Order: sequence, then C-alpha cells, then structure tokens
Amino acid sequence: MGRELRAGVLVVAMWLAVGGGCVRRTVTINTTPQGAAVVLNDQQVGTSPVAVDFLWYGDYDVVLRKDGYRTLKTNHRLHTPWYQLPGIDFVVEILPFTLHDQQEMSFVMEEAQPVDRETLLKDAVEFRERTLFGSE
Repeated sequence: MGRELRAGVLVVAMWLAVGGGCVRRTVTINTTPQGAAVVLNDQQVGTSPVAVDFLWYGDYDVVLRKDGYRTLKTNHRLHTPWYQLPGIDFVVEILPFTLHDQQEMSFVMEEAQPVDRETLLKDAVEFRERTLFGSE
C-alpha cells in the first residue's frame, strides 16, 4: 500500500472516530386526557405528554395514574427501525451525523366509576364469610 493511500485511510479513520454520529432514541408518551403520571419500567418519568430517551427496542411496562381515572397498567413494544438492524447499525453509527428515532405511545384512560359504599361493605362481609366458614 502506498504512503499516500495509507495516509488517506488514516485520515478517514480518524475522521470517522472523532466525527462519527449516533442514533438518539426518544419515545413520547401521550394520554387522553393529558396530565397523567407516567411510570415506564418502574421508573417515574413525568407527566403526559412526556418525552424520554430510551436505550433499547422491545417491550416496556407502562403505568398511568390520574385522579378521577382508572389506573392503566399495560405494556408497549418499541419496534426497531430498519437502520438499527444488526449490520446496518454499524454503518449508521459511524456516519458523520446523528439520526433521531422518535417513537410514540398513546393511551386513552377510562374515567373511574364511583363505588357504592354499602355494596362494597356487603361484598366484603360475604367474602369474609366464605373465606372463614367455606360457605359458597
């Protein structure tokens, strides 16, 4: 290999090492209505709508809480884009710019139904009786 070619390869390699880009991954969690507390994989991340960075693609546990609404416990899968597939991701990581993968999760929360105190107490007594005395 000639001296000029080696120097050129070295310059390109240094440029890629120093100026290489990456992929920024962000997920935005929206709820209807807005203003729900958002817990993502057991970590409180904010109030909807909220955008957070994430590191991997796959399943995420989501818990949403808002006064006057039923707590929603679910999961959501973040899908891998084509440019993050094995092999292609290496090439993308050395490009001299940053890609931004923006994904979104959207959820609709149900209003909480009021609980009738008398019915709740009656059900509790019946459950206690069945548990203690085995009656069906």
